[in-house]
Amino acid sequence: MTGLPAILIFETATVTTILSAITAGLAHFVFQDGLNFLAQIWRYLNQPYQIGSLQVSVTRFVQGVLIFVVALVLSRTLSRLLKRSIEKRAYLDPGIRYTLGRITQYLIITVGALLALKAAFNLDLTSIAVIFTALSVGIGFGLQYIAADIASGFILLFERPVRVGDRVSIGTQEGDVQSINLRTTVLLTNDRVSVIVPNSKLVRDELINWSYGDPRARLAIHIGVAYNSNVDLVTDTLLKAAEGVDNVLKDPPAKVQLLKFGDYSLDFRLLVWTNRPRLHAQIRSDINYRIERLFRDAGIEIPFPQTELRLREGALRLDPGDKFILDKTGE
Repeated sequence: MTGLPAILIFETATVTTILSAITAGLAHFVFQDGLNFLAQIWRYLNQPYQIGSLQVSVTRFVQGVLIFVVALVLSRTLSRLLKRSIEKRAYLDPGIRYTLGRITQYLIITVGALLALKAAFNLDLTSIAVIFTALSVGIGFGLQYIAADIASGFILLFERPVRVGDRVSIGTQEGDVQSINLRTTVLLTNDRVSVIVPNSKLVRDELINWSYGDPRARLAIHIGVAYNSNVDLVTDTLLKAAEGVDNVLKDPPAKVQLLKFGDYSLDFRLLVWTNRPRLHAQIRSDINYRIERLFRDAGIEIPFPQTELRLREGALRLDPGDKFILDKTGE
């Protein structure tokens, strides 16, 4: 009976040893096979493919994409940090802060794009120059308007005839400049509507910038009165209409001009100065309200177009149907 446990212990140890050996062999086989499989995948991913004169592999392409994504994130982050840093300097114009932030963002994206092309396709400067030459040919044929908008965007950022926050009028649109992008500029109107304007339109067309240069601006209000009006009374009334209006300066003082003798009216112009030119529409409205009220009190007539008909021969009479009939006999 004493020998039986020893035999069992021996047999158990033998089985354990055999299982350990089998497990180690399988593990070595699986590990070795797995390494060979991973090595094959890695060789496949690094295998270069010829595309024209360019060589690209999967790993290179992924590396280029990652570099470009990092450049995009870095450009936005650094641009935001630069704006926050410059905002602490109160003496710098907000337009300068915006321009520096945009230029920094575009510069980082450009460098990142070049590095991404270099990593993905192993391009040198000569190849990049060839690509840009091909792009310029395409621009010459069909993308000239987009190229003009992009070039105008850089002109707006560097020359700064229009800055973020300025009040501008272009054509029938008027609003505050919200952002100057690579191809377009966004205006926010008084109706809180965003108007997208191509940058080339701002550079090429006539544009009024109410916030540019001298903060003062002169506003002209045109008015016509009847020919039988007293011009001195009209002048005094117009000057009185400009007194006490919000945002109208006393110096320089208001001025009245008699411009011309019109077809049916005497045409005057009231000139006032303001240091809030972006409010010109409201200032004109306030003055027009006062002109209408003061003219009514003073008995000054604002004429409307009239047509005078003269007959050299005959006369006009009404028939029973209330129609005019020319009677050449004069009866």
